[in-house]
Parts: sequence; structure tokens; C-alpha cells
Amino acid sequence: MKTKYWIAVVSKEHVLNGIDWGIMQVCHGKKAPLKCINKGDFIIFYSSKNRMKDKQPYQKFTAIAKAIDDEIYQVKMFENFEPFRRKVKFLKCSETEIKPLINDLDFIQNKKSWGYPFRYGLLEISKKDFDLITTKMLLKNE
Repeated sequence: MKTKYWIAVVSKEHVLNGIDWGIMQVCHGKKAPLKCINKGDFIIFYSSKNRMKDKQPYQKFTAIAKAIDDEIYQVKMFENFEPFRRKVKFLKCSETEIKPLINDLDFIQNKKSWGYPFRYGLLEISKKDFDLITTKMLLKNE
């Protein structure tokens, strides 16, 4: 199977939980988006906010991960909340702001309404866009 590249929209707080637990969860724990991702695919996490309920924008790419298997599983967190997850391996990286990259990202077609592509919580991007973002995130570690 051909490797695909994704952006998952997740608050920074939840990204940090995912790093601690070695998992990803998107779209408030829905299963369907996770089915799109296959073992070996790469995911960049974009955090529009630091915490879900924050009003102040964060607007940074916060993590990079690779899907390590094809299993999707469900956990019970609370009485009425049983989200779906999958295991991922996070790469060591640094956060990077989105705004300096907007003009060079092909998946953002309307540069004035640049947040529009993030509205569904998970989107596939090109390898070119993936490389542009990850180059910024991985260079900061050297």
C-alpha cells in the first residue's frame, strides 16, 4: 500500500495525552476518520487551540506520528464517552507555527480563509506539503 499523509486537528492538550499514551484520537473519538489511516501512514497534528475550550488561538503544528498497525479500538473514559483510538509512534520534533507556511501549502487553496480545510478534523495532504511542514518541525531539534 502507498503511504498516505494526514493532518489531524487536535488540541495541544490532547496531543500531549496522545504522546504519553502512544495513541491518536480524532473528531471527538469517532471511528470513521481512523479507518482512513493505514499502517505506515504519517500524521501531523495541528492544534488550533491549546485546550479544547480555550478561546485564544494556538495555531501550531504540534506533533508528528506514524501509524504502527491497523487496529482501531475503543476505550471507556467516562460513563457516556467511549472514544475510538489507534496506536501511533510519535517522532521527536518541535512545534511550528502555521502562519509562515500558509502561502506554500497546496492543501490551503484559499489563503485568506486558510483555516477552512481543518473543519472536518482529519484531512489527507500531499507528500510535498508533509515534507514542507515536517522539515520545519524536525530541523528545530538539531
